[in-house]
Amino acid sequence: MSVSGSPTHPLDYPIWNALTSTQSRLAEGGARARRYPPAIAPFAAMVDMSPPSFAALGELMSRTDHAVLFTTEPVTAPAEFKVLLAATGEQMIGAPVEPSVQTAEIITLGAADAPAMMELTKLTRPGPFTPRTHELGTFLGIRIDGQLVAMAGERMKPANYTEMTAVCVHPNCRGRGYAQMLLGAVSRQISARGEIPFLHVLSDNAAAIALYRRQGMEIRRRIWVTVLGRAV
Repeated sequence: MSVSGSPTHPLDYPIWNALTSTQSRLAEGGARARRYPPAIAPFAAMVDMSPPSFAALGELMSRTDHAVLFTTEPVTAPAEFKVLLAATGEQMIGAPVEPSVQTAEIITLGAADAPAMMELTKLTRPGPFTPRTHELGTFLGIRIDGQLVAMAGERMKPANYTEMTAVCVHPNCRGRGYAQMLLGAVSRQISARGEIPFLHVLSDNAAAIALYRRQGMEIRRRIWVTVLGRAV
């Protein structure tokens, strides 16, 4: 892997390209390794997989930090790291079609909703979500009888692409079309800014991939998802 080599598509290295462009104000690190502040997101990236780049990444991490990498090839980490997860994911692109009938009111979520957002993501496990993840972009949700039961929002912003994330629905409220509604609404706001929506989903999540395909999204490429911790 090398971000600094021949020209690549912005989505080939979405974390690095977000942290060196649109979201550079959030970046911790320097020329070889960068990450989001851990309170916002656990994602990190390196300019390449050389020992100096891994060393730079290690310098950013405490003993309890995790670094989630999205790469175009498998990661072979040096001994000072431990691999907590090694999986593949599908990178999907396109503007999901909104359902013709809206069955619930969609609201904009903010800092006051963070505890409810954390509770919902702990229950549904859509992927990494921390108390300040909502600061990365607009998050939309659906409340039923005062309880947050569905949400989706924006995360990485490499170049003119914006990632849709945290698409989740409470188990008691599935089958009502809430995910489709929220995906369509988030996609619409991204497209209105002249940006292109995309998302990531683990390769073994067949149900989610099928949902995104039904709404008109396509798989762009497969990525490797690696979670690293400090071994020493």
